[in-house]
Amino acid sequence: MKIAIVGYSGSGKSTLARRLGEYHHAEVLHLDAVHHLPGWKERDRESETRIVETFLNEHAAWVIDGNYSKLCYARRMEEADCIVMLLFNRFSCLCRAYQRYRRYKGKTRPDMAEGCGEKMDRAFVWWILHDGRNKAARERYKRVQTQYAGKVIVLKNQKQLDAFTAKL
Repeated sequence: MKIAIVGYSGSGKSTLARRLGEYHHAEVLHLDAVHHLPGWKERDRESETRIVETFLNEHAAWVIDGNYSKLCYARRMEEADCIVMLLFNRFSCLCRAYQRYRRYKGKTRPDMAEGCGEKMDRAFVWWILHDGRNKAARERYKRVQTQYAGKVIVLKNQKQLDAFTAKL
């Protein structure tokens, strides 16, 4: 089974990826951990792409969480047997991100690169509430839903997410 999980920041992509990876006995790749180096530095695009391509080439079953439209996005969507979109409203995402921040404050969460302690700053809040929901992102989600209609699952709230995971 190959599963791509995309959606808004704070919606629970990484948590769902871990659960689906365990359930399907699939390798999990968190794109946040690929993108970032210790100290919240960004990895160069060529290295990121090489890591993702290698992962895709080496694993017959995988779960990949994250948007990163420049990291083999079309290939991930094409090869995925299932695409899960977590399109929670902005305030739910902000609350979830804040809860995550409180849980991991001063620590690196399991789905993040080592040395990237959990943070909650103005830029991230603005990303959750505004910039991460820009027109290009919304249109990309709509295109995926149209192009891959037969394998897309859209979850818009915790109740839907709970119902989805209860089936596992």
